[in-house]
Amino acid sequence: MNIDYGEHGLTFEIPDDANVTVLEPTYQSALCNTAQSLRDALKNPIGAPPLGSMVKASDQVAIVFSDFTRPVPIRTIIPAILESLSHVPDSHIILFNATGTHRSNTSEELRDLLGKDISGRFRVIQNNASDKSSHVMAGVTNSGNDIWLHRDFLSCDYRILTGAIEPHFFAGFSGGGKAVMPGLAGLETIVCNHSSLNLDNPNATWGVTHRNPIWEEIQEAALMAHPDFLVNVSLNRDKAITGIFAGDMSDAHAIGCEFVRNTVMIPVSESFDIVVTSNSGYPLDRNLYQAVKGMSAALRIVRPGGSIIIAAECRDGIPTGSPFDNLLSLSGTPKRLLEMTDDPNFRHPEMWQARILSTILRKTDIHLYSESLTDTEIRKAWLNPCRCINSTLSQLRKKYGKDARICVLPEGPLTAPYLSISK
Repeated sequence: MNIDYGEHGLTFEIPDDANVTVLEPTYQSALCNTAQSLRDALKNPIGAPPLGSMVKASDQVAIVFSDFTRPVPIRTIIPAILESLSHVPDSHIILFNATGTHRSNTSEELRDLLGKDISGRFRVIQNNASDKSSHVMAGVTNSGNDIWLHRDFLSCDYRILTGAIEPHFFAGFSGGGKAVMPGLAGLETIVCNHSSLNLDNPNATWGVTHRNPIWEEIQEAALMAHPDFLVNVSLNRDKAITGIFAGDMSDAHAIGCEFVRNTVMIPVSESFDIVVTSNSGYPLDRNLYQAVKGMSAALRIVRPGGSIIIAAECRDGIPTGSPFDNLLSLSGTPKRLLEMTDDPNFRHPEMWQARILSTILRKTDIHLYSESLTDTEIRKAWLNPCRCINSTLSQLRKKYGKDARICVLPEGPLTAPYLSISK
């Protein structure tokens, strides 16, 4: 059995007598001519005029792109956009890296993301959520969140958002307005949106947008920035483009979400004793912080008291010294972390990921396979080290019985399974 792990995948053995179910998204073939498909989408967008016709040569244009933790094919998307903007001077175009609360990308990472030519031709601005001076207030949401967005982005005349649409564990789906918030937002804005109150809402989950307080506020915040054009794509397991959704942010994203929903939302009638998952491989499994997504996907179908095995390379570590790492040390135990984050006045970057991890550990135990983390680092995150998936699976079968129900999610959180019947 092969599951996504790092850049090359990981293989482990499933005994012939095991009771195993494999869940994967419905495979979609890559578009035959991606470059031409992008040109067509930009000329015939959803709910908006053609991209090139709306931008004047004198306009200051913002193009927002995802950071190094997302598999968005930026090298394909941005050249197509630039082709439509060939009448706009390079000096009038700024590329914004929507890092949210993540660290800035290195110069090498930006070259990898954009290509040497584009990274050298255009000014690139990376969001620093902690730098209050780089953000201005764009408005206040219905729930009372002050929306602080990147000053330079708001000063542009025309704003283009890019990204990929994938299932998201508390925002429903990625893509759309997430490029603006949290992508280009200030820390307090993001922390308020990702609050414990919002995370605990049952609608803040995989595949849910409307009536999801996190997604709805993201949408509200993004619209305050008056985005002019969206270019989102869907991807298959090979990270190849399977669909292009360009045009009005709300309309194009809604159509893209429905397309993705039909391929990734998979019902099961009964929960499993053991779920083996990945974190979708590189780049999403670059660190343990991101790997919580794969654990969250598995939690949806593991029975209370069951076990999760997750394989995540974590080449960047936890990362050590990150806000997520510091919060694990500060709290000491999952129970204490939940108590700390229950306080509405508690504010800490990346507390949302730590809270979700703690919530998962209340219901199941987690075994992590990572060639980049030591046993000490794995235990620091309250997880069980797994040095061989075959051995751990064998041990868990002894615990739950030879007929234990096992599920494998080879693509990790790119699959959004759910229980269709409560037992």
